[in-house]
Amino acid sequence: MNDVAARAGVGLSTVSRVVSGDTRVSEARSALVRQAIRELGFRRNDSARQLRRGATESIGLVIEDVVDPFFSHLAQAVEEVAFARNSLLLTSSSTRDAQRTRRIVLEFCARRVDGLIITPSESDEAEYLREELDAGVPMVFVDRPPPGGIDADSVLTDDFGGARSGVEHLIAHGHRRIACFSDRDSLYSASERVRGYRHALEVAGITVDPTLIHSATPESEGFARALARMLAGAEPPTAVFAANNRSTIVLLRELVRHEMRPALVGFDDFELADAMSPGVTVVAQFPGEIGRIAAEQLFRRIDGARGPSHLTSLRTRLIVRGSGEVPPAT
Repeated sequence: MNDVAARAGVGLSTVSRVVSGDTRVSEARSALVRQAIRELGFRRNDSARQLRRGATESIGLVIEDVVDPFFSHLAQAVEEVAFARNSLLLTSSSTRDAQRTRRIVLEFCARRVDGLIITPSESDEAEYLREELDAGVPMVFVDRPPPGGIDADSVLTDDFGGARSGVEHLIAHGHRRIACFSDRDSLYSASERVRGYRHALEVAGITVDPTLIHSATPESEGFARALARMLAGAEPPTAVFAANNRSTIVLLRELVRHEMRPALVGFDDFELADAMSPGVTVVAQFPGEIGRIAAEQLFRRIDGARGPSHLTSLRTRLIVRGSGEVPPAT
């Protein structure tokens, strides 16, 4: 900056104001500074600037899997809010590994990010997160509550209510034998959706059949075996509730192998769901809204907002497309 000031024939403070976008510098002097910057190839030293301000102008985002459309939409929304705040977003995937989550969080904190948005693993330890919170790192948890009773902001979907509405929709179309395929039952969102499934059946006076519930990481081989077993039973399901987008997609691939085609409602919308025949009826949640609200809340905390932690629970929306309206086979 001293070199730029000397080349432009202005004071150091004038260069600083121009570089910082201060509009109080005259256009003539600004032009001299910008010309000197071009001639000298000057670039602002953000590291030194950040040290002076005590902020890195970056936030960290820890998600489960960047390939999952839910998390990619969430990350995109966080990035847009961060960009509008001139903050850099650092993103990393935990791949459902609690130890990896811990390492990512601590690495982000070592790089002095201004705050964190975290999707916790179901087996996450709470102590290291609590230590970082106590050290002054703001955190907002998304998709799942903070682990271990940590007092922090969170943005969730109404998983219970959404699942209940999807199963109620199947019941309203005459189905009483409804299978449920969900992610691993140790996961908060999966357990809430199975709870919503059970509640809808119980309220309708339908006995919950545990043999029609399959909870595991969505993958073709395990889902294929469970689906084949159910469809081959004496009382096969006439409808299926898939509790997340990956479960829905795996089931669609497996159902084409079977002559029996039960009605289907999935939790989470997904690309091409409306282009299939019939279109896939889904309980849609809004990952973009989750990401936007979480990022805005994080920046409020970074800006100094105090007060008790805040839980935001977003409602879902049933999108009717045809697969959930197929009547039971007679």
